Amino acid sequence: MQPDHLYEEALEHETSPQSATPRRLWSPVSLVIIFCLWLILQIGGLFTPGLLDDVDSIYIEIAREMLQRHDFVTPTIDGIRFFDKPPLMYWMAAGSMHLFGIHDWAARLPLALAVLALLLSVYALGIRLFATTSPIDKPDRGGFYAALAVATSIGPYLYTRFYIPDILLALWMTLAVHLFLIALNRLQPDGTSNFPQQHRSALLPCLAFAAVMAANVLTKGLIGLVFPIGFVLLYLAFTKQLRLLLKLHLIPSTLVFLALAAPWHILAALRTPAIPLPAGFGLPATGGWAWFYLYNEHIARFLSKRIPHDYGQTPVLLFWLYLAIWVLPWTVFLPAAIANHVRTLRNHASSITANTLSIAREHEAALSLLLWSILVMGFFSLSSRQEYYSIPAIPALCLMAGGLLARADQSSRSTLHDAGATATESALHWHVYLLLPLTTIIAIVCGYLAMTAPRPAPGADLASLLNSNPDFYNLSLGHLFDLTDDAMGIFRGPLIAVALSMLGVGLGSYLLRRRSFTYAANLVLAAAMTLTLLAAHEGLVRFYPILGSKSLAAAVNQDIRPGDRVIIDGWLSSGSSILFYTGQQAGLVNGRIYGPWYGSFWPDAPPIFGTDDGLRQAWSGSQRIFLLTFNKQRAADLARFAPVHLLAAEGGKFILSNR
Repeated sequence: MQPDHLYEEALEHETSPQSATPRRLWSPVSLVIIFCLWLILQIGGLFTPGLLDDVDSIYIEIAREMLQRHDFVTPTIDGIRFFDKPPLMYWMAAGSMHLFGIHDWAARLPLALAVLALLLSVYALGIRLFATTSPIDKPDRGGFYAALAVATSIGPYLYTRFYIPDILLALWMTLAVHLFLIALNRLQPDGTSNFPQQHRSALLPCLAFAAVMAANVLTKGLIGLVFPIGFVLLYLAFTKQLRLLLKLHLIPSTLVFLALAAPWHILAALRTPAIPLPAGFGLPATGGWAWFYLYNEHIARFLSKRIPHDYGQTPVLLFWLYLAIWVLPWTVFLPAAIANHVRTLRNHASSITANTLSIAREHEAALSLLLWSILVMGFFSLSSRQEYYSIPAIPALCLMAGGLLARADQSSRSTLHDAGATATESALHWHVYLLLPLTTIIAIVCGYLAMTAPRPAPGADLASLLNSNPDFYNLSLGHLFDLTDDAMGIFRGPLIAVALSMLGVGLGSYLLRRRSFTYAANLVLAAAMTLTLLAAHEGLVRFYPILGSKSLAAAVNQDIRPGDRVIIDGWLSSGSSILFYTGQQAGLVNGRIYGPWYGSFWPDAPPIFGTDDGLRQAWSGSQRIFLLTFNKQRAADLARFAPVHLLAAEGGKFILSNR
């Protein structure tokens, strides 16, 4: 019996209602490994460091204020209406803090759980797409390797170190693709599909697709419609099945979507109606939540005309390069995987006309993953973009890499599959000529820096060893450009760990792959990358004094009394974590810009905005002031009006008090 027939028989047995002993496709061992990786990387990093200033603490402070105000419709930050994002991320953090208390780890927990859901979703989709090209006794290998890749790639890990919604978009897109493929399979009449049929209705997957799309919209706005609907339309068009669109239970699915997504949008518009807006800022004569959120945050942002323009613009070529970096080290397997998918699409016009289950699955995988990744990257190539906006495409790329590695596993056990042998050769080729040199270079550089960096003086403040490059601060990782040779001594431990782990990622896994121990090679690669990511986390912990203000807030909390006032010397994002850790509303000196700017025009906005003259006047008044400042000259300036006491200093920031 040919291998394709073996796979078809196994899958038909798996899905047949008459089967007395169905064979499971998932593996308990694989699930345990995935769970352990998640536990080490996500839960292990839940408690340190503290919240970062800027969006990390801003989003979580909004959730805290929702709990405090018992208002889950209108987000506020520092008491100011905040219209930038939909509420699901706030609701998740607020719900967790309601259960576990007002702690940073509690607020972060939902994002960690979302990563686990993403890993399991990728695993499940990978089984669907690659069971026929995985080893026959290990049909989950494609999904397993894809989940390993998502768990240990650079991008998904880095962009879950702070509380932003993009990893959730990756989860919703993964679920949407899988649900659509299930629904489409169920719509195929008998005799026209080679996928195992169970004569089940497509209604439930269509309703679930609508619910996922609603969650997507409540996570990051209208982009939650663009990607899943765009994928469905493109997939049906490429497979010449647009006629099936009307069979996707559009009316009940639309009702489910509206029932979940519409209430918040309606209430938000009603509670923040249009008001007269000041002239001279490029704003309309009147505007409210609807103008700012629906137009300014979506259409104007897409066109790079958002007001205010408070974000950077990553060049298109750099945006694509970032994607390759975010998927490292698994990126090295993508050229061969993409080439294989392109060949599949050329050789087989449609999964409907494919004459075996294996070919049908290969076509489905190729078309789904290529469309998914191109749709996300193409959209952001045409619009405004940040370096991490490519995150929703990463599961598709990891699935491609996982599929290639699963095919290579199959070849390592049998020589029956020419394609499997090609996959083995391709994986080894790219490992030798790309991954091995790259990891060797990184190991040498990190080892050299660890050995040659000067040892910092005891108690040295990292801020004193850094350069200042504010031109890069509109990038999410812009502070990395501040690093100097002198600062590297503080990161000696993480640098050594990265150097050693790179040997495992490159050389260690290569030696196993060369001997056809492909499963062991991929496990070693994932384990070594886990060490790399833990080292990166430790580096973030050591860098934290520059990025957050938790210890400074602790110093304030020791002395603050009712009636005292906290003030940030600058805009909100320069010290936003102090709001969360002190639980205090903070005044802003020259801070009526960026995030709270638009909400400050509403009549219920608290009087938190001040000027240099206002600060000087308050400093000499009867109210005790705690001032968070970066400005080294501020103490001398305020000393002319009242005594200045240095309460705490860290990371180039100071807490000054007039009492």
